[in-house]
Amino acid sequence: MSDRFDGVSVVKQANVYFDGTCVSHTVHFADGTRKSLGVIFPSTLTFSTGAPERMEVPGGRCRVRLAGATDWRGYGAGESFSVPGDSCFDIETLERLDYVCHFE
Repeated sequence: MSDRFDGVSVVKQANVYFDGTCVSHTVHFADGTRKSLGVIFPSTLTFSTGAPERMEVPGGRCRVRLAGATDWRGYGAGESFSVPGDSCFDIETLERLDYVCHFE
């Protein structure tokens, strides 16, 4: 897990969700791919996905429950989880969570 992205273009306008509980910026890469990176403040939220996503956790802790699952699974710094496209997931952040969303 790299601690930086080089040679990218960043959208200045923030993506603000859930009344400011989640704030991110979109990052565009030279190969046409995009990611978003941001923070989620302590909360329990439900996100919907269009495309498959891999959520990387550079810092913080959270618990995640994928659509159709009954159990929560914990993640911390250095870990990631994948979410199918056209789905949703619940996330409970136990402290400020730094994340990178890789659209796959």
